Amino acid sequence: MKAIHLISRPLALGMTGLLLAGPPLAAFAQSSLPSADTLEKLAKAAHAKFKDDQSGKNADYIPALAKVPSHLFGITIVTVDGKVINVGDVDYAFSMQSCSKLFTMCLVMQESGDQTIYDKINVEPTGEAFNSIRAIEEGDGRADNPFVNPGAIATVSLVKAKNAQERWDKIIGTYNKFAGEKLKVLEDIYKSEADTNFRNRGIAHVLFNSGHLYAEPLECTDVYTRQCSVGVTCRELAVMGSVLANHGVNPVTKERCLDARHVPKVLSVMTMCGFYDGSGEWAWNAGLPAKTGVGGGIVAVVPGKMSIVGFAPPLDKFGNSVRAQEAIRYISEELGLNIFGSGK
Repeated sequence: MKAIHLISRPLALGMTGLLLAGPPLAAFAQSSLPSADTLEKLAKAAHAKFKDDQSGKNADYIPALAKVPSHLFGITIVTVDGKVINVGDVDYAFSMQSCSKLFTMCLVMQESGDQTIYDKINVEPTGEAFNSIRAIEEGDGRADNPFVNPGAIATVSLVKAKNAQERWDKIIGTYNKFAGEKLKVLEDIYKSEADTNFRNRGIAHVLFNSGHLYAEPLECTDVYTRQCSVGVTCRELAVMGSVLANHGVNPVTKERCLDARHVPKVLSVMTMCGFYDGSGEWAWNAGLPAKTGVGGGIVAVVPGKMSIVGFAPPLDKFGNSVRAQEAIRYISEELGLNIFGSGK
């Protein structure tokens, strides 16, 4: 029988899913990046194609979100070599909402390891609404995944801190590092959420009662509410997402924000749970790890290549921006970015 010799050179995983002998993944990915002109043309085409879609409606369970102009629509792409492509309303600061959950999860992984997320929260889709209490009670008492509200509040509770201020300082410090600049809380959004977050307070107490919240319930709920109220522009959120595309390094500032070993775990949770109970449909249609927020933002990651952010306030029945989905899906299809294969 012939001996099988292992390839001694590094292996890179191509977008088709085939193992290729050659240079490391980052070098392979950058060598096949679309040009900035191509990306700009596609972003402009996506913006023109979907800007008049009036489907969906603003979130109104947080009163301040209902007041955000529904016509706003922006698209930003940031590549792993630091190119930034902006089209539309990219300078409007909208609230991160559930997009924030992604980056607090990164903080906990960096502090305590990704196994902490798996053991103390879990990583399974719930099949329920993002603010479901039933999902906790019908499971083992854990929050199921870090991207539903129970899981996000539990994630906040896992940040190593002696008090609320230290907890908040670590969270906003992480966001600033990912964005490469200082972000601010939108105080009108925070006040509106804090005045109406009774269900989230209840969720925190249910988790605490089951032994799966790891700090004081009302403290965790308030810090969680504050993180959701952080304002970002399309560009800032796209830079944050590009860190995950670039193996944990900010391609604009060149600063490492997350150890590379955690990135595959982050992307897996984004793929399975990033769109709430619409995650399967998104994976079917676009095939990109992504996280949405009811503020109208969606951040999608093309591993080793780029992040794509869309922003438009009107949401579908699952709480995901309609126009942002359409734009990102269009760009993904045109470039064959689907991580499961382009089908072309």
